[in-house]
Amino acid sequence: MIGGVMIMGDRGTGKSTTIRALADLLPEIRVVDRDPFNSDPEDPELMSEEVRTRIKAGESVPVGSMKIPMVDLPLGATEDRVCGTIDIEKALTEGVKAFEPGLLAKANRGILYVDEVNLLDDHLVDVLLDSAASGWNTVEREGISISHPARFILREGISISHPARFILVGSGNPEEGELRPQLLDRFGMHAQIGTVREPELRVQIVAERSTFDEDPATFRGKYEDKQNALTNKIVDARKRLKSVDIAYDFRVKISQICSELNVDGIRGDIVTNRASKAIAAFEGRSEVALEDIYRVIPLCLRHRLRKDPLADIDSGDKVREVFKAVFGLE
Repeated sequence: MIGGVMIMGDRGTGKSTTIRALADLLPEIRVVDRDPFNSDPEDPELMSEEVRTRIKAGESVPVGSMKIPMVDLPLGATEDRVCGTIDIEKALTEGVKAFEPGLLAKANRGILYVDEVNLLDDHLVDVLLDSAASGWNTVEREGISISHPARFILREGISISHPARFILVGSGNPEEGELRPQLLDRFGMHAQIGTVREPELRVQIVAERSTFDEDPATFRGKYEDKQNALTNKIVDARKRLKSVDIAYDFRVKISQICSELNVDGIRGDIVTNRASKAIAAFEGRSEVALEDIYRVIPLCLRHRLRKDPLADIDSGDKVREVFKAVFGLE
């Protein structure tokens, strides 16, 4: 997994529309029926505790399929809404874990989308950091206190964990504020979207939007074949991905670029390698080409560079310059 995508750009450039359309493009996933965590029926790492226990006991679980969930995380959401809540009194009095799943549970094995992510409250940023790092969401609540005539107090804490492996996608306008570096580093790739300046293309966009507003069903039908073809292409690329190879010399040069750009850690190296293989698989090839690396490396590294307020060059262009120097293309 590449680790999610951050899309930053001007207002009104279609960022949210594009991201929400991803759910219709991606193939369906197999899930355990009526499981609130979208548990995978085969992978224990993607199962809830209840499903794992049932399978270990030899019980058969009903299996179905569903579209990949697309979950919106509102900026003003409470921590309980995001993580889920525990009914402590019911847990202590009836001996059952009464858990109300939150948004992280719904987003498991899907996409968690945060619009205006650079305006997200710090307490929610901390929650996302924990889940993104471990792939699990743990909800812990203090127990209730019960006084007895014997003058002692019973206090018991409750803890519940469930898988929370999601693709984190964020969008926003850079003019409205910066994103915390810890969360920014969790995004595998960073794309910048600019406003279209060509009059002819702007007219075409306006005409397409007007056609959709007048008759959405007909508009969707017009592009159904192309969308299905793209979905099938994604399915084939996933199957091919494991067989795609990247030359050792390319891997060394990718790490050299990261080193010369003073990129902290090795996430930049890892993401660039994975993204290069992914684009090769998507285009039906089993070997990463130099052009593949050139296309993805600015997206993988531009947000990992240290900020220089006096710099007179775009961070993406800086990555490309170092790429050309390392690969001897100048």
